[in-house]
Amino acid sequence: MLVFIDDSGDPGFKKIGKGSSLYFVIVCIIFEDELEAEKTAVALKQLKRDFGFSDKTEFKFNGSKAEVRKVFLRSTLPFDYKIRCIVVNKKDVYSEELKNSKDKFYNYVVKLVLKHNSGVLKKAKIRMDGHGDRMFRRNLTNYLRKELNSTTFKVIENLRLVDSKKNNLIQMADMIAGSIRRSYEKDKSDSAEYRRIIKKKIQDCWDFK
Repeated sequence: MLVFIDDSGDPGFKKIGKGSSLYFVIVCIIFEDELEAEKTAVALKQLKRDFGFSDKTEFKFNGSKAEVRKVFLRSTLPFDYKIRCIVVNKKDVYSEELKNSKDKFYNYVVKLVLKHNSGVLKKAKIRMDGHGDRMFRRNLTNYLRKELNSTTFKVIENLRLVDSKKNNLIQMADMIAGSIRRSYEKDKSDSAEYRRIIKKKIQDCWDFK
């Protein structure tokens, strides 16, 4: 099992809704078959060429035109994957410890979504965007292994932090995370458009309370 994880929004709490995003989303893109994941990655590479983009171009929800988002999402539909995610309205977060540390909040939400889906994610190979400095990456990896694995049960078989610019499936997680967060932004004219395309792929979307 391969799982690609990315986020949408930001983990900060200053000026929520004005500076920081109101919603923070973590998405897990789950492939039961590694070959299927490879086929999807190749298809996304071909899509870049169809658009006339360089292979080094990074698909990101923010900054992409609406039509690019739609074509991208539709291009993933023939492949066998499922989406499980968590959506946090930051106004529902009361812990001062989490609100005062972006890293702790980020780590906690990633742990929540993986733990919530522990019945599905057994001995999963996790791939996450490797943003942040070396200490943050090391702390995140150690934290998740400690919180999610035991001597009798492993949610995580291995966890690797990868460069999103070089990984089309992390880019896919970014596009899907952005699509889901946009669906909560009811003031946006396109709020419902992108999630509608991938709705049959969404196996679980947890609104954290």
